[in-house]
Amino acid sequence: MSDQQYGRRAVEVGPTGKTVADNLARLRKVRGYSTRQLAAELERKGRSVSASGITRMEKGDRVVTADDLAAFAAVFGVSPVALLLPLTTTAETPVEITGGGTVDALRAWEWGIGRLPLRTTPEHERTQLAEHRLYGRPQWLSDHVGYNVKGAATGAVQLSDELKAQIDEDRARYERETGETVALDAFRAAWMQARFGGGDAPSVD
Repeated sequence: MSDQQYGRRAVEVGPTGKTVADNLARLRKVRGYSTRQLAAELERKGRSVSASGITRMEKGDRVVTADDLAAFAAVFGVSPVALLLPLTTTAETPVEITGGGTVDALRAWEWGIGRLPLRTTPEHERTQLAEHRLYGRPQWLSDHVGYNVKGAATGAVQLSDELKAQIDEDRARYERETGETVALDAFRAAWMQARFGGGDAPSVD
């Protein structure tokens, strides 16, 4: 890791910053850009980064801002996650995430694409999965891609009394722990998605 001067304070490049630097160099090369060509392409897209700045970013000597990262991803034709996470050869390869510790590559990518939390705890797993889906992506996206089980929450699938009680208990615990109020239908939809996964939820009569 290296320290770099950003404004008046030194900013340490952590593991994710190093991954971004490596991916920037990798994607630039596979796309066939020189640093000058990439700088020119970014300029055409409305983001000004000099060729020398790109070189420093690839070495980890300059911070890649959120705007820089989005512009690079747009120019390369990839998701921003393709810059944030390493392109490993196996799902089991350990990946270090700034602030999140080390997880296997599969979990890192599932987190990166919004499918699962980075970590869960056994006693709160269902609530954490529900929170992740409630707050991690817009509801319309879930509807569009077919992962939403809103029908289960609104009566398309009849819930057993036992399952309703479990959902109510988890919702009450979530509200106690976070101090936030969540609409019952929204929490049920997220809870069912966390419990049963994508596609149509099964009948639980």
